[in-house]
Amino acid sequence: VQLQASGGGLVQAGDSLRLSCVASGRTFSSFAFGWFRQAPGKEREFVARVVWSSGSTRYADSVKDRFTLSIDNAKNTVYLQMNSLKPEDTAIYYCAATSDYSTIYYRYGQMRAYDYWGQGTQVTVSS
Repeated sequence: VQLQASGGGLVQAGDSLRLSCVASGRTFSSFAFGWFRQAPGKEREFVARVVWSSGSTRYADSVKDRFTLSIDNAKNTVYLQMNSLKPEDTAIYYCAATSDYSTIYYRYGQMRAYDYWGQGTQVTVSS
């Protein structure tokens, strides 16, 4: 499984960005995809998760109502739409994937529970 994240950039507070995670290497009907982020000097933290087959989503409280996950099955791509960006959203964003049932439904917020990781994409939000 290969994951390719893109879409980061430098924006101002209040702006929007859409991150993409293109997945390849197999079919993903039994997978869930997560987004994590890591700010300088901080631990990597959970942002959001989507289950490929159902579209079920979960979000960290810090991004709820501002970020939205979606899937394009035809393109094998997971999108993270980020609206109303804040300076505290500045971080490197990573996409990850897992087919483990317990991770998908119970441990999705745990970084170490994911099997596959893409490279990060930098998001910088200026005030």
